Amino acid sequence: MIYNTKTNFPENFLWGASTSAYQVEGAVLEDGKSPSIIDMYEHPKDTAGFRIASDYYHRYKEDIQWFAKMGLKAYRFSIAWTRILPEGTGKINQPGVDYYKNIIAECRKYKIEPVVTMYHFDLPYCLEEQGGWNKRETVDAFVEYARVLFEIYGREVTYWLTINEQNTMILHPGAIGLPKGGTLPTKKELYQQNHHMMLAQARVMKLFHKMVRNGKIGPALNLTAMYPASCRPEDAIAAHNWVSIRCWNFADVPVFGTYHPLAFSYMKDRGIAPEILPGDMEILKDADPDFIAMNYYSTATIGASRNDSSDVAARAGDQQIMLGEQGVYRPEENPYVDKTKYGWVIDPVGFRYTLRKVYERYHLPILVTENGIGAPDILEDGKIHDDYRIDFLKKHLIQMKLAIADGVEMIGYCPWAAIDVVSTHQGYKKRYGFIYVDREEFDLKEMKRYPKDSFFWYQKVIAENGKSL
Repeated sequence: MIYNTKTNFPENFLWGASTSAYQVEGAVLEDGKSPSIIDMYEHPKDTAGFRIASDYYHRYKEDIQWFAKMGLKAYRFSIAWTRILPEGTGKINQPGVDYYKNIIAECRKYKIEPVVTMYHFDLPYCLEEQGGWNKRETVDAFVEYARVLFEIYGREVTYWLTINEQNTMILHPGAIGLPKGGTLPTKKELYQQNHHMMLAQARVMKLFHKMVRNGKIGPALNLTAMYPASCRPEDAIAAHNWVSIRCWNFADVPVFGTYHPLAFSYMKDRGIAPEILPGDMEILKDADPDFIAMNYYSTATIGASRNDSSDVAARAGDQQIMLGEQGVYRPEENPYVDKTKYGWVIDPVGFRYTLRKVYERYHLPILVTENGIGAPDILEDGKIHDDYRIDFLKKHLIQMKLAIADGVEMIGYCPWAAIDVVSTHQGYKKRYGFIYVDREEFDLKEMKRYPKDSFFWYQKVIAENGKSL
């Protein structure tokens, strides 16, 4: 639709940016922090690890000052469970508590709204040794952790995200890292883990509404539109299969309190449906999220399954590069979109389409918590000319503006990432930030910060509330 009237971003729009604890903080065992599963996973040998990352743990004041210079209205970051409760439950680690108190205070100092992710892939390893999300005890542990967070930070933080990209953890566990020995959970185990995460999330949301009266809470999912490869009805069915399993099944549960019927039929048919105990569905119906947090990077194009091994693409991939599943769908190429150097589809119009579909389905305001392009940025004479990032973000923001015109209620936009972080797959080779961190994979140099060209572009966008887009 082409509109006759111009739409602007809301006056209170949260222009922000995002990071996660394990990708930016470093200091993995400092000040009482215990190892998380991320710290214990096997990662590519030729890439930077997370032991130091961007050294944000020691430089957060400097970095938040940079965020303020950029003009951020919001900063989305995660709290490391292992800094707050090193044993997963029980004794509270005061240095960890104080660290995030200081981050929140620093944000408030510059009138930056803190947006807190409670869980961003980094389960305490001590809980993993006890069975992790396979065990219902981890549900109780997460609720205890949440209670501590709400008691300590509930008055200072308005926006809360429960679990980041639960669908990524379940559908693409290897994208986060490999356990020692390289053996991943079975699909049956993964969907049982998912059910326990859903129970934990629902209980935490109910607790939140009792403890944090003026706050807002929601799930944070990786959501994307799926295109049928052609107008063949079979391709449309396959695309619907995949969007139901990959996206709607993970959002329907916290919003509606029920599993998506098609996705649950798929799980039952494959023998991977979770054990659901009496009372579980009642718990799920109590979630009542206030908004949907959405991570968007790319779309996928789907063809009808041939029900043979050719359904699974013979290429490396992760959560953004669809691999296919025999009897369900097969990935196809889309000639109408571009790709990044890492093979991720670039589809700004698909962003608008996804926002429309999410809002149409759930009728909840949307906070975009990740969107961005990874690239091997180059520092030359103290400057980084990342015109490709500006182009990517500008095109996506134009489409988000059109989504607002379409009637989608938007809270804010927090692209990935505020500052360069360690990419899970490509370490420091693949950079996302508005701020360059001068280090290589293994040569830490001085880790000096440099604003990229995109920093100054985004600064202008924020200052004028996106009016020139």
